[in-house]
Amino acid sequence: MNVATTPAQAPETAPETAPAPARTADPSQIDVPRGLKGVVVTETGLSDVRGTEGFYHYRQYSAIDLAQQRTLEDVWHLMLLGELPDEARLAAFRARTARLRHLPAALRPLLPALAAATARGGALSALGAALSVAAADRGIRPLYDTAPEQRIEDALFATSLVPTLLTALYRLQHGEQPVEPREDLGHAANYLYMLTGEEPAPAAARAVEQYLISTVDHGFNASTFTARVIASTGADLVACLLGGLGALSGPLHGGAPSRALDTLDEIGTPDRIDDWIRTRVLAGDRIMGFGHPVYRTEDPRSRMLRGIAQGFGGELVDFAVTVEERVEAILAELKPGRELHTNVEFYAGVVMHLCGLPREMFTPTFAAARVIGWSANILEQAADPKIIRPAARYTGAPAPQPVPAR
Repeated sequence: MNVATTPAQAPETAPETAPAPARTADPSQIDVPRGLKGVVVTETGLSDVRGTEGFYHYRQYSAIDLAQQRTLEDVWHLMLLGELPDEARLAAFRARTARLRHLPAALRPLLPALAAATARGGALSALGAALSVAAADRGIRPLYDTAPEQRIEDALFATSLVPTLLTALYRLQHGEQPVEPREDLGHAANYLYMLTGEEPAPAAARAVEQYLISTVDHGFNASTFTARVIASTGADLVACLLGGLGALSGPLHGGAPSRALDTLDEIGTPDRIDDWIRTRVLAGDRIMGFGHPVYRTEDPRSRMLRGIAQGFGGELVDFAVTVEERVEAILAELKPGRELHTNVEFYAGVVMHLCGLPREMFTPTFAAARVIGWSANILEQAADPKIIRPAARYTGAPAPQPVPAR
């Protein structure tokens, strides 16, 4: 989600000097922009991002309004089951998902070995293997072979279990035993509890919950599209989630919150801000936590998270706000007409740090939210029998040519 500070760093089209690609004789093929930018590939009733307005929504509700007024379980219910629950349905949903948090018995003896083997890669690198074992133990079958009701059950199982797996793997990788989930805590509070072993302060639990809600889904980003492509093959739900996780592992998608916080550390003090920013802007370097491929205005998630951070207060928050202001001001001076605003990762890193999350768990925390959105997209895609099968234009040596003799 990071963009360079100069257009040359991230061209939307091939350079004019590049040779024209070879044309195919197939009239059914259609040229589209690089990276499928702006191409509508399907219809969805789940969410939309309106980049020129700085607005996005889950189903018919503003995602920011949901983050400010509802719980994660409300939004989870909305995305997977299609509606916001009343109090009775919410209580039943909370109890249902809380029961699914517990580690499957077959997985428990395997986790220490998985954690040890992936210690250098962190909890997210082990999540795929752990989730695969859990899915096999549960007997999750291909989407093609399961009824819609069973698909929902599988989605609830996976989305409930992911935070437990992530925190257990993290603790094992750091020489600590996993903390058993508590069914009396909300999903976000329980996540923090399993990570730290201590019941979180209500303000920290609510701040993390609002972050999780704000990142549940965000249009057809790389990981969501990947999950839907796999779902179109009829694969099982967890296989689709693993594809999403693979896409999320790239630093240009889900890995920027910790890098944005690293930027603040690198700048260090207020007197270094302007020189540091000017050097990066003039060199065309990336400034982590700034820019977005869709928004042409301020990212609404960043705006909300800035407010949450300012509610905590402190030197780090004041410093982050100053850096944001100076980046925008210096860019306006050096690159007139090119807007660059903070994206969700900039203040997400600040908020998660203030709530006690270690940096190496920033992207896994993002994943704990996004599995809900991926699951909703997988369920929607599973209802469409058409496999996603785009084409590519061949630009290699002319064919056919004779095969040379040895």
